[in-house]
Amino acid sequence: MPADVGAARQVVLLVIDGLGWEQLHERAALAPTLASMNGGPITTVAPSTTATALTSITTGLTPGEHGIVGYRMEMAGEVLNVLRWSTGHGDSRRQIEPVQTQPFDPFMGERVPVVSKAELEHSAFTEAHLRGSEPAGWRAPSSIAVIVGDLLRRGDRFVYAYYDGIDKIAHERGFGAFYDAELQFVDGLVAAVQRALPQGAVLLVTADHGQVHVGERLVTPHPDVLRLCRHQSGEGRFRWLHARPGAQQELLAAAAQHHGTHAWVHSRSELIEAGWFGPTVSPPIAARYGDVALVPHEPISFDDPADSGPYPLVCRHGSLTSAEMLVPLLAVAADTR
Repeated sequence: MPADVGAARQVVLLVIDGLGWEQLHERAALAPTLASMNGGPITTVAPSTTATALTSITTGLTPGEHGIVGYRMEMAGEVLNVLRWSTGHGDSRRQIEPVQTQPFDPFMGERVPVVSKAELEHSAFTEAHLRGSEPAGWRAPSSIAVIVGDLLRRGDRFVYAYYDGIDKIAHERGFGAFYDAELQFVDGLVAAVQRALPQGAVLLVTADHGQVHVGERLVTPHPDVLRLCRHQSGEGRFRWLHARPGAQQELLAAAAQHHGTHAWVHSRSELIEAGWFGPTVSPPIAARYGDVALVPHEPISFDDPADSGPYPLVCRHGSLTSAEMLVPLLAVAADTR
């Protein structure tokens, strides 16, 4: 933790979705405000994905403890898309209650103001990882610094803020001119939040994951693998294979044979024992994972026809490469000039 935070009277935590340390470090000239801040890289969680990491940030718990174990996870025999909170049968808030799925109070039960997109305020995922907080929604990014300043002048000691533009641009456009323009915009946003800090306050910036440029390098699991699966979960860079009854060991062997050269291939029990998801994973949480994990260490993504969105993803995340796992933890105090 940067030293500035310890002496602060007020702290703003700004989570910039998708801002990996390596991507920021490579483009430091485009982000002078971020580049001048105190701190450095830390690691995110496994899988390196938004739903899992944001829940760890707000609860302080590992994925194996809080139970939001991925972007898509098995619940009651179905695959739940956590961000949409839907299964193949549609909206699942009533069948899979967010509070039961993730039962731990965010922010240790404190009512923390959350500066995030207004349209996210009543989503099921918000209920799972931000319930009990005080919504302070924004409809334009330019409002973030204004709202943060108002909350600090009101006397709030801690403010949580969230911005998702970097992640969206990386997914849709990849690295290049659009990404660089968004990073410059984010740097200006960080500077605006710093200007809104009263004396004695500190801005802390972090992220949930980094990115890997995958493009069209999509890999369909080998037919010998697919014939042993009842379905898949997770995401392209942390793909879980769910075995047909009695086929777990055969599935692990087939996956290792066909995909072991470009991905880490492990059983669920191997990853739990190795501590990938934290030191504690209870049996009910373990059941949300698949039987075999395909975790690419090359810039590829494992395709699953059931895992789709409105457009093809160019940059992706989820695996344990340094580009995805390293995120910034940077601090700056109020500008007293």
